[in-house]
Amino acid sequence: MAPPLKAAVVGVGYLGRFHAQKYAALPDCELVAVVDANAARAREVGAELGVPAETDLAAVLTGVDLVSIAATTATHHALGLRCLEAGKHVLMEKPLAATAADAAALVEAARTHGVLLQVGHLERFNPAFQAVRERVRRVQFIEAIRISSFLGRGSDVDVVLDLMSHDLDLVLSLVDSPLADLHAVGISLMTPSTDLANVRLHFENGATANLTASRMSTKAERTMRIFQPDAYLAIDFATPAARIYTPRADAISGAAPGEAIFQEQAFAPPKGDALLAEIESFLAVIRQGGRPVCSGDDGLRTVACAERVIQAIARHRLP
Repeated sequence: MAPPLKAAVVGVGYLGRFHAQKYAALPDCELVAVVDANAARAREVGAELGVPAETDLAAVLTGVDLVSIAATTATHHALGLRCLEAGKHVLMEKPLAATAADAAALVEAARTHGVLLQVGHLERFNPAFQAVRERVRRVQFIEAIRISSFLGRGSDVDVVLDLMSHDLDLVLSLVDSPLADLHAVGISLMTPSTDLANVRLHFENGATANLTASRMSTKAERTMRIFQPDAYLAIDFATPAARIYTPRADAISGAAPGEAIFQEQAFAPPKGDALLAEIESFLAVIRQGGRPVCSGDDGLRTVACAERVIQAIARHRLP
């Protein structure tokens, strides 16, 4: 049996603490330490899990095989480079970096040093998305809504990198065509940066996606509808649940009033643990090789698209 992989988690705030808990509970992995610039926070999580707590990455880097980075987005580039250049595998929480140039540097560092760089776009592991993913083909139109109340977390970046990046990643993974053009608008209310954004993406094969993200709503919603020639698919990431609607052959020629024109296939998968699945996938690729579910190249593509959205909003900002 292979020895346990040794892991450290850098940034043990709200999400990083969950990363640390998952590593600590896995039988084929040993959580070696937690690292956070906030010494009190590091000590709290370290004491909870029975591991050393540090404020400096250098104190743990030589003794680990892999690192989860869940620190603020602005630190992803510097922290990621230190880990990758030291030959450590990295699971980077989304977004991969604050800019496309920084994201590209991380991808190149992983390639140069022969280590794995995986990006934590968690919705890839959402049970509702996974239930219907293989049914998606020849996308024509996607509509996604991702809104929440203002929580403070993630507010170091605008809503495009904070929330919309989830759906940008999913759309770019589903549409098999280069992005041709986009139009975006946004407004600020809670922070100096954009807090509500809408973008329409146009792809070279004719597919279109309309995405809305907001962190100043009075309710929470994470939904996506995917339209293709033979069906449309509705995904509720929060529940989780999904439905596939296909037109009834006998209804196309004319349905009676009140008669359903679609056949519905419903999916209600167990809620599961998407973060655990993501980390297990990361460890499996380290051990067995292959392509991660969300690679560094995927993360770079998403950041590059987000950067274009942010630039478009700057040109068309609503008063």
